[in-house]
Amino acid sequence: MINRFFFFSVFVFFVAGFVSAQTNKPSLGKIEVIQDPRVDVLINKHIAFHQNLKGYQGFRLQIFFDSGNNSKSRALSAKSEFTNKYPGTEAYLIYKEPNYKVRVGDFRNRIDAARFLRNIIEDFPNAFLVVDEIQLPKIDRDFGDED
Repeated sequence: MINRFFFFSVFVFFVAGFVSAQTNKPSLGKIEVIQDPRVDVLINKHIAFHQNLKGYQGFRLQIFFDSGNNSKSRALSAKSEFTNKYPGTEAYLIYKEPNYKVRVGDFRNRIDAARFLRNIIEDFPNAFLVVDEIQLPKIDRDFGDED
């Protein structure tokens, strides 16, 4: 019997403390954030860094790689051949001394890039998948009828 009385008294004590803690005046929708000022510095650096990015990490297919005499003309020829066969996919000529590369596509994930690689492998047997900075997708700004 004493155990029940003791547990009941402790329970009433905690409930009374909880109820009295909830009777404080509410803050009326205001939130005060206390943080280290260095957090704001990091957030501003993050924003500044990402504003300068023109794309984001994705995948492309490299269909040509060469250096030496006439490598630029061969690269332009490979790019032209690709754009004639696959007009809906972008092709990019990249020059990093002394090499010319032709990379195609702007794929967000490896699965889409691998699927496209299977489609072009007969025409470009040396093509392979690479991680690259891809262009951001174009946004269609047609939002319907505006009155």
